[in-house]
Amino acid sequence: MLKRLSVVCLACFSLLVAAPPSDPRLAGAFRKPAENGWTFVHLEGDPYRLGFQNGHLLAPEIAEFQKVVALEMSVDYKKPWSFFREAAEKELWPLIEQEYRDELRGVTEGVQARGVKMDLWDTVAMNAFLELGYYSNWYDRQHGKTSKVVVPERCSAFVATGSYTKDGKVIIAHNAWTGYMDGRFWTIVYDIVPSRGHRILMDGLPGVIHSGDDFGMNSAGIAITETTISDFSGWNPQGIPEFVRARKAMQYSESIDDFVRIMSEKNNGGYANNWLVVDRKTNEIGSLELGLKNVTTRRSFDGYFCGANFPVNEKLAREETTFPLEDKSVSSNARRVRWEQLMAENKGKIDVDAAKRFLADHLDTYTGKEEPNERTLCGHIDFSPRG
Repeated sequence: MLKRLSVVCLACFSLLVAAPPSDPRLAGAFRKPAENGWTFVHLEGDPYRLGFQNGHLLAPEIAEFQKVVALEMSVDYKKPWSFFREAAEKELWPLIEQEYRDELRGVTEGVQARGVKMDLWDTVAMNAFLELGYYSNWYDRQHGKTSKVVVPERCSAFVATGSYTKDGKVIIAHNAWTGYMDGRFWTIVYDIVPSRGHRILMDGLPGVIHSGDDFGMNSAGIAITETTISDFSGWNPQGIPEFVRARKAMQYSESIDDFVRIMSEKNNGGYANNWLVVDRKTNEIGSLELGLKNVTTRRSFDGYFCGANFPVNEKLAREETTFPLEDKSVSSNARRVRWEQLMAENKGKIDVDAAKRFLADHLDTYTGKEEPNERTLCGHIDFSPRG
C-alpha cells in the first residue's frame, strides 16, 4: 500500500544513518540530501524533541519560509505581520493543547539554536498561515469592514475502492497547486515517530507541524488528503486551530470514525476542506466536508469520492460560501465534471498509474479542448489568460 500512496513519496524510504548528534535532543533525527526535489526528514521522540529536531535540521529553510509567509499575508490581507503574531498569541495559543504547544516551542528553540531570529509567535502564526486568512476576514467583519480575500482553488484529489479499483483495494491521490513563493518550500517529506500515537509519513513545510496541503498516512493504516472549499467564509473564535486538529488526526486516528471525530471537535472553521480519507485495513473510503455550520460525512466500501475545491453539500454552498454552483466555466465545476468522466471511463481499472494520469490530465471540460489551465485537473493557472 505504500506504493499506492507514493505519487509524491515513493523515493523517500532509503534511509541514511545519521551521525551521532552533539545535542541529545537531536538523537535519532536526520535529514537526507534533496532527491528529485524532495528532502526527507526523520524526527522522533517526545513533542518538544520533535519540534526541536524540526527547527534545528531545517533552520535555514524555516527562516526563509517565515519571511515569505509574512510578506504574502501582509500583501494579501493588508495587515502587518504583527497582526498575525498577535492573533497567534491571543486567539490561537489558548486553544492549543499542551502536546502541540511543546512541539511548537521546540521548533522555535531549534531554529534559535541555529542563530535564527524567530520567536514563538512567529512559529505559531507560520503554522496557522492557511487559516489565519479566515480569521482576518472574520476580524474585518467584526470591525465593520467588508473586505474579503477569496479562498484560492488549487487542489485536485480522489479516493476510490471496491469495484472502481483494479484490485478492489483503496487508492488515494492528490495534487496541490501552490504559488511560486511558498510552493518552493513544500518539498519536505516528514517521517515522524512520536512518543505517543502513530508514526506519520507526510509531505509538508519546514517548521510546520502539519502537512498543510494534507497528503499523508499513519502506521494505523489511515491515509488522508483534502481539497479546500472555495469561497468559504466562517470563523469560530472558540474553536481549536485547524492545523492542530489536522496534525492530531494524522497522529491519532485508527479509523475513519476517529478522523471525523478529531477534525469535527471544536472546529474553528479555518481552512475549511472536503477531507478524503482511506482505511487500508478495511478498504473503506470516506469524505468529510467540514463546514462551520454544515458537516457532511459520506463513506463507502465500493465507490469513489472526488475533490476539486467545489462544495459538495448545496446547503453548505448556499449558507457558507459565495460559490457559483451553476457556472460551468468555474475551475472547480469544470474539474468536477472531469472527475466524473474519468471515474466512469476507468471503473475497475484504477491503479497507481491511472491515478498519476488523472492528476496530470489537461482536458478542459468547458471548452472540450486539451489545454492546461485553471479548469484542468492538473492546474496551470499561469497558462490561463484568465489568471
